[in-house]
Formats: sequence, C-alpha cells, structure tokens
Amino acid sequence: MRYAERRERLRTTAVERELDAVLVTDLLNVRYLTGFTGSNGALLLRADGGDVFGTDGRYTTQAGTQVPDVELLVDRGTVAALAREAVLPRSGRPPARTIGYESHHLTVDGLRALEAVLADAAAGGTVPELTSVRRAVEALRAVKDDDEIDALRRACAVADAALAELAAEGALRPGRTELQVGRELDSRMLTLGAEAPSFETIVAAGANSAIPHHRPDSTELRAGDLLKLDFGATVDGYHSDMTRTVVLGAAADWQREVYELVAAAQAAGRAALAVGADVVAVDAAARDVIAQAGHAEHFTHGLGHGVGLEIHEAPGIGQLGAGRLTAGMAVTVEPGVYLPGHGGVRIEDTLIVTDDEPELLTLTSKELLVL
Repeated sequence: MRYAERRERLRTTAVERELDAVLVTDLLNVRYLTGFTGSNGALLLRADGGDVFGTDGRYTTQAGTQVPDVELLVDRGTVAALAREAVLPRSGRPPARTIGYESHHLTVDGLRALEAVLADAAAGGTVPELTSVRRAVEALRAVKDDDEIDALRRACAVADAALAELAAEGALRPGRTELQVGRELDSRMLTLGAEAPSFETIVAAGANSAIPHHRPDSTELRAGDLLKLDFGATVDGYHSDMTRTVVLGAAADWQREVYELVAAAQAAGRAALAVGADVVAVDAAARDVIAQAGHAEHFTHGLGHGVGLEIHEAPGIGQLGAGRLTAGMAVTVEPGVYLPGHGGVRIEDTLIVTDDEPELLTLTSKELLVL
C-alpha cells in the first residue's frame, strides 16, 4: 500500500493551510496513512517531515511490522504523548506553532485535555494554536489509488461468488427464514476470503422488502415473494456493497413492472457517473426516471455513497449532496421503489468513476432472477 504517498498528500494540505503539524486521531484515517490496524494509534504528521506514529506497549511489535517507515513513540497516553512531542520534539527540530486536529473525531473533553497538555508542555511559553482540519483525510480517501481499487475488486468478487453459490445450491427457497439466508450468506463470504461482512446483511422477503433497511428476522420466504438481498464483503479493510432483488416463483405483473422501472433508473444513474458530474445531478438522473413513472414518494433515500475503509463515506450522492465526481472515486448506485405492505425492489452496484465509462465491480447479473 502507498502509505508514504498518502502522507505526502496530507503534508501538502498542511503546508497549504500553513500548519506546522497535523494530529490524526481517527483510527481509520491512521490506518489509511500508516497501515496500522490496532485499536490505539495516532499520527503526528509534520509539515517539514519527520512524522511520528504513537501507540501503546501492546502494539510495539505490530507497529514495527505495519509502520516500519515512521518513527515510533510508545506511550499509553498516545495523543497526549504526540502533543508533547509536537511542542518539545525529541529530535531537536523547532516546536510546532500551529497544529491541525480532527475536530469531527475529537470530543469536547478530548479537545480540552489536548489544550491542557499543550499548555503544560509549553511551560509558560507560546502555546501552539489548534486549528481544525475538518475531514481533510476523508477528502483524500474519497479518491482511491490502485491498491485500494484492487482491494475493492476483490471484496466485490467475494460477494458475487457467495450469492452465486447460494442461488446455485437452492439456498434461496420458500420455507427458509430471512435469518437463515443472511447467516448462510455471511458464512459463505467468510469461507471465500472475507474478513467480515461489510455491514449487517439485509435479507427482506415479501412485504419486508418494502422496508429499505429491514433487519432479517424469523419471517419465512414464501412462493411469490420479492426477496431483497443487500450485502457486502470486507477484504483488506475495504468494503463492497451490492443489492439484488429476486422473485421466488412466478413473478406477478406488478413485480416485473417495478423491477424494470428500478433497473431503468439504476442504468440511468450508472450512465451519469462521469468525471466532473455534480452529485445532485447524478441522483436526479435516476430519481427522475422513478418520478416520471409516478413513484417519486416511493424512492425514499439517496442514490448512493462512497465506499472504502467505511461502508458509507464521501461522496454522498443524493438530493442533499455537494461536490463533483473525480476519477478514482468508488461509489454505489442504488435506486429503489418501496410499496408499503406489498414489497420493494432495490438494485445496487459498486463502481469506480473513471475518465471513460465507470468500472463496474459488482458483476452479478441484474436481469430479474426468478427462483
């Protein structure tokens, strides 16, 4: 993984914002910048180089393996120790006068504790100024590098294979419960190489399929049901996300009509994924198809979201979204139509925005599957 390159990108941000250092405390951002996967770690990134990674004694060996190219500071009070390092560098370099911090991650009490540590370390001298960098690392994470895209491809391939195996073996059949299907799908992804499911797998049968985020329960699958499966696999920390809706037995006319409508909206959303496209416009491309068919009120969520180290990350693609797409962004396109008391259809893919056509990572067929 290209951790040094990622730190250089954040260093550029620090220089642009006239910061001497950035204190990164969000563990996923620490992982993105260093490769560290433990439960306690933080990074002091200096604008002039000489970064320091902090953790406690439980992770000394792990840090040596995962973060071999960054100076290590071992202290149970990791964030406080890095703050003192910024003010009183062991290397003899000048103390930091301006420090960026992750305000979306640090609690109010955490910020007060950090201010107290800096004041104590300054010992009556000039206390560094703290400045929020907001979601600077998340902004970098929104555009995936080749290593990240490879991990996403592998995560999507695991999910594709798991669903294909279940369908081929007749596991999606009347008489089974949503919980049984969900647990078997999760187990199959683990067997195929996933570290974990990307999130709590959604299995929704019959009227439950009209609930966008239904949690699987003891409901039995029945002939004639729509069956909605929303799931993903985590591989090397990266998440896939896919939804397919099938019919158990002969499909009713209304089920085919709703499915064809959602499929058309999903195709329109995928076609709108282009470098420079406004995320609100991408949402509208799919939403307008559904609205023109008279189902505007039955599409109740955004069109999609970014995926990566988190299952939901930037960019958000919806009516309340902001910004434009960039090559390398990994996003979902997942329109749905939900008819309360009857059933619902959602079709979702994970894709990579490119300078040409978007790259489709979830390859399971989107033809209506009648089991």
